[in-house]
Amino acid sequence: VAVGLGLIGGSMCKAIKKHTNHLVGGIDIDRKTVKMALSQNAIDYEAKDVSEADVTIVSLFPPTIISFIKENADLFKEGSIVIDTGGIKKAIVDEVTPILAERGVTFIGVHPMAGREFSGFEYSLDDLFDNASFIMTPTENTPQEEINLIEDLARSIHFKKVVKTTPEEHDRIIAFTSQLAHVVSNAYIKSPTHQQQLGFSAGSFQDLTRVAKLNEDMWTELFLENPDNLVSEIDTLMENLKLYRNAIASGDSETLRALLKDGREKKALIDGEIF
Repeated sequence: VAVGLGLIGGSMCKAIKKHTNHLVGGIDIDRKTVKMALSQNAIDYEAKDVSEADVTIVSLFPPTIISFIKENADLFKEGSIVIDTGGIKKAIVDEVTPILAERGVTFIGVHPMAGREFSGFEYSLDDLFDNASFIMTPTENTPQEEINLIEDLARSIHFKKVVKTTPEEHDRIIAFTSQLAHVVSNAYIKSPTHQQQLGFSAGSFQDLTRVAKLNEDMWTELFLENPDNLVSEIDTLMENLKLYRNAIASGDSETLRALLKDGREKKALIDGEIF
């Protein structure tokens, strides 16, 4: 059963229906969304609750993930697995794992590394996760059998890579790879010059501004659930920007060239290029 049929929840349902024979139920507070999901065969039926689910996928905003699981803790079927798709992991894992464990239910925090600059079921895709990474944050007490089951599900719906890590490490790295990128893009577009960019912009502008078009409610919650890691990354970026700014302001071509070369080489290393 999928709880929350937005972009990620809806895409999970569509991918599961496309690539597996699992029976998929859906729950969403928006009646229109449920009807749309049924009409597009993204779900087989509207579930009244989570009591019959062998696997429950909770795709809500982080605080709502926690509150939903707490409020429905007694309804989850004993022996079942609950996963969430939230963009932060430690706060969620810490809160709900022991509550569900008391009831014989396994919780595994996961994070599908895919998305779009749009939100809502109408933008969900059955191939959103093709070649994407699927991050899992099991604890030392998570049964291996359950880990294997969720990993198999991820691979069956065409995730290319499954990464297992701790909730703490997930939040530390995601502050750099995802959250910082959204902060930078959203801040970058605020230059007054953006009003004159028409006809002057190409790929680099589009690449850098793509995720400025975000869901401010969701990202506010994600940022504030991971403040220490994200602030550290913002501080590092600001220090690096000062180096570029000072080199340009003082006409220091040697320092500027070295900074640019260092950045180019670091990107090449990430891409596996030889330079």
